[in-house]
Amino acid sequence: MSVRETDKNPDKFVGLTFPLDLTAFSTFEQSKNLLQQTKSNLRNLLLTTKGERVFQPEFGSDLTRLIFEQYTPDLEDRIEVAITDAIERWLPYVIVNDIIVRSDERNQNAVLVQLEYTIQTDKESLQTITFNFGQFASEDFTQEAPINKGS
Repeated sequence: MSVRETDKNPDKFVGLTFPLDLTAFSTFEQSKNLLQQTKSNLRNLLLTTKGERVFQPEFGSDLTRLIFEQYTPDLEDRIEVAITDAIERWLPYVIVNDIIVRSDERNQNAVLVQLEYTIQTDKESLQTITFNFGQFASEDFTQEAPINKGS
């Protein structure tokens, strides 16, 4: 069965969504199509710190480590490299179109990272995932929930 056929079949699931959450039927939430699963996989990959995963110490990215470094002029470039390196290695079917990194002028401890991507099987569906580290006060982005690592 092809990816498109699986995506259209309401009785087929592609995988588990992250973070793991129970449904009313005491099962984990599952994604019904590749776009949903890719977004979940990206969140899992980029928010996992290298060395955190047992038996796969190279899995993850340096994103969460870089977010808490002192701001320097090259920090945004280093964040972009950390994201693209992780995606190229672990999710090669994801095509990164743009990465936007912003710090908030009003709150120096807040960083917003927005990733625009497509997947190889559906290059026309531009997807966006936003990571809001801290309380980002500017309204430049459609904001998802703040990231609270460890909770």
